[in-house]
Amino acid sequence: EIGALPPIGRWDPLKIREQGPERYRRFVEMEIKHGRMAMAAVAGVLTTYSGVRLPGYLSRSYDLKFEDVPGTMIGSWSTVPFLGWAQIVFFIVLLEIDIFKQDPDKDPGDVVKDDWIWARYPDGYTVWLGDGSTKTVGEDELFLGKTWKLNAERNNGRAAMMGIAGMLTHELLTGNPVFPIGEA
Repeated sequence: EIGALPPIGRWDPLKIREQGPERYRRFVEMEIKHGRMAMAAVAGVLTTYSGVRLPGYLSRSYDLKFEDVPGTMIGSWSTVPFLGWAQIVFFIVLLEIDIFKQDPDKDPGDVVKDDWIWARYPDGYTVWLGDGSTKTVGEDELFLGKTWKLNAERNNGRAAMMGIAGMLTHELLTGNPVFPIGEA
């Protein structure tokens, strides 16, 4: 099963799996989504706290530049105007209900529509050989196949959820989300 890896295996202290396949699938979908958001959040904190900012204005009406927003989570929550957060929430809702809506016929987390040129994990891909010909590499020939990638995504998401929770705790206790490292 994807996500059940040694040494823990399947960890289900709330017995969600026993509550039926629909409920269990919903929790798997939520774990993947939360993991993806946590990975983006950790990358965002590390990037902004290191001093990297977009050029220009975040809001001209508030005379707020990107460089004026602190690199901390709580600092950015209090600095960005309410309408800015409303736009972010609206965008995420749009992704959730339309653009990246989970199709119940697809695997959990596979939210990309079929007609897009990008695929989450294709079954194979085409390589160009030195003689000018091509060869299709199948899933069974891939060194880092689909199962490995799905497990890596799930575990990286789990680590990121713990990481962002730790960063928030550090910020609440010390004012520095990447404690003991100082700000750049």
